[in-house]
Amino acid sequence: MLRIGLTGGMGAGKSTVARVLAELGAVVIDSDVLAREVVAPGTPGLAALVEAFGADILAPDGALDRPALAAVAFSSDSARARLNSITHPLVGARTAELIASAAPDAIVVQDIPLLVENGLAPLMNLVVVVDVDAETRIRRLVEFRGIAESDARARISTQATDEQRRAVADVLLDNSGPAESIEKSVRELWDERLAPFEANLRAGEPARRTEVRLVAPDPEWSAQARRLIARLWVACGSAATRIDHIGSTAVPDLPAKDVIDLQITVADLAAADGFRDALAAAGFPVRPRITGDNPKPTPEDPAGTDATLWAKRLHMSADPGRPANVHVRVAGSPGQRYALLFRDWLRADPAARAEYLAVKRAGERAALAHDGPDAIDAYLDNKEPWFDSAYERAAAWAAAR
Repeated sequence: MLRIGLTGGMGAGKSTVARVLAELGAVVIDSDVLAREVVAPGTPGLAALVEAFGADILAPDGALDRPALAAVAFSSDSARARLNSITHPLVGARTAELIASAAPDAIVVQDIPLLVENGLAPLMNLVVVVDVDAETRIRRLVEFRGIAESDARARISTQATDEQRRAVADVLLDNSGPAESIEKSVRELWDERLAPFEANLRAGEPARRTEVRLVAPDPEWSAQARRLIARLWVACGSAATRIDHIGSTAVPDLPAKDVIDLQITVADLAAADGFRDALAAAGFPVRPRITGDNPKPTPEDPAGTDATLWAKRLHMSADPGRPANVHVRVAGSPGQRYALLFRDWLRADPAARAEYLAVKRAGERAALAHDGPDAIDAYLDNKEPWFDSAYERAAAWAAAR
């Protein structure tokens, strides 16, 4: 099952995106619909609201009078908090029921207007934000919904900003154009990313990577890493002691393969095995045949022959739109220390950074003679001898600081 969080500012057009996704086969769970459902006449939710805010919030037919509720519930922060304490758990419970009833191969789209405000992004495999500038949204609300401009501005001002929504967006859908444009974008997203992502998750396989190509440094790499790290924390919980962005994409101004490398530090590999399934459900299936890094000489093992010191677990992203490697290593192990040391050394030493780039370029050329996994192996094999000497040099750099 793939869980997609769908959000956007008021008037952005989430309903259009949700409709197209439903037509394509997604299970759409609309939080606004559920919020009305859980306070329908005769429900415990409505009874709790009456107890909290009085019978004046009821219409003559016994249904909830929403304007009357809004008048009292939004009169103060404490009243709003009381409202949320009643409705949010009910919506959450109903959402959980619907997710549990979905098929194992379902793509579940949770349409959540306040996804950012409620900190729900890390719970999703992917977050899709429908993006339209505020002035366009205000114009649409006035023209198509008949909302007064002052009211539209007031409502939008209480929501997350465009910048806050973009910060959690794995996918940003521009809906400033005609309806047919956004519908085309949604269908492409389904075919190229969502459906393959779900299939990979169900098979327990990472997204296929066959090309070895260095790209220019992307200023978005660090933000993308932060989003992935937030998901990893949810999956690992207290079993992880730290999670870091490592590798070339963590080094500013360094061309790299467009693959985010992350490191989860644990007390022991039993902890890593304990959250293996949770990482897979979060979108990062394990690669069981990879159980360690190549050993190098260390103070603990001067000969560099003890593979147990370099044991790890490797998970890889199932998302074809965001390749990532997740290395799980034991705190204080040579591999765990080296991953952080190597990153920091390259950040601090321009000469080492340039030298490493030359090695990467040579590996890229070596990969051209091969296809598929063999190309990746050729790239890595070309770099490995350089890593042996780099390990000692990085350690010397750290000792001299």
